[in-house]
Amino acid sequence: MSIRSRRTFLERCAAGLSAAGALTAATDRASALPLGMPVGFQLYSVREKAARDFPGTLRELAASGYRSVELCSFAGYGDFKPLATMKAGEAKALIRSAGMRCESCHYTPAEMRNHLDERIAYARELGLKYMVLSSFGLKPEATLDDWRRAADDLNPVGERVSKAGMQLGFHNHNNEFKEMDGVLIYDELMKRLDPRLVKMQFQCAVISIGFDPVTYLTQYPGRFCSLHLADWSKEEKKMVALGRGVVDWKKVFQAAKTAGVKNYFVEMSPELLKESSRYLQDLKA
Repeated sequence: MSIRSRRTFLERCAAGLSAAGALTAATDRASALPLGMPVGFQLYSVREKAARDFPGTLRELAASGYRSVELCSFAGYGDFKPLATMKAGEAKALIRSAGMRCESCHYTPAEMRNHLDERIAYARELGLKYMVLSSFGLKPEATLDDWRRAADDLNPVGERVSKAGMQLGFHNHNNEFKEMDGVLIYDELMKRLDPRLVKMQFQCAVISIGFDPVTYLTQYPGRFCSLHLADWSKEEKKMVALGRGVVDWKKVFQAAKTAGVKNYFVEMSPELLKESSRYLQDLKA
């Protein structure tokens, strides 16, 4: 073998080893992702920036390791008014060009009541699997019967979403973790909502008021479609990056396996997103 041939051979071997090493590293990191799913974020966390520059915001979050985004309905949320006229195909192309996927979107109560057919059509074109009601929008003085009626009214909506080939979800806030007449509202909702038509998106931020996500993911197996991730520091009494607070994320994701969880989205203030992404990428759960 000539010197030149030997040099070429060695260079190719080195390149091959480098590529193999990169692939192994990528595989190791992918295997560390919780549930084997890409790290996602809720667009509402960066709503001001996204409203000004949607594609730039996606690229910035992608650079931090996010590979999945959950939207808020551009037509229904005032925070996203500058994006309200964006076509579904355009949004889908921008998300893909950033190296992300989008399977879920939040909708307001008014949209579900008054514009459901339009939103279903947009969601199907966007390629969604989940349409999530962000809240019932009940007043603070709402009674337990008001909550029951809201849950009962959501089941037919879930039927229409299901017939369109998607799954309806419901996103909780702290309000659902209050007791009325000796009944925890969240437990009452789980009794009233059809487990086939309405899956739950669990907001882990309720840890800040003393409710552990693991308890409910375990108590209601198969009832959940996704998680919203947030962590809480008892000492600082504020939200902190994932892994720096009181949530035992390994236990959460272990419980999520039987709970039916198909996606998870970080929803925290913008300055906590990058560190939270790194934590999830390295978490073996």
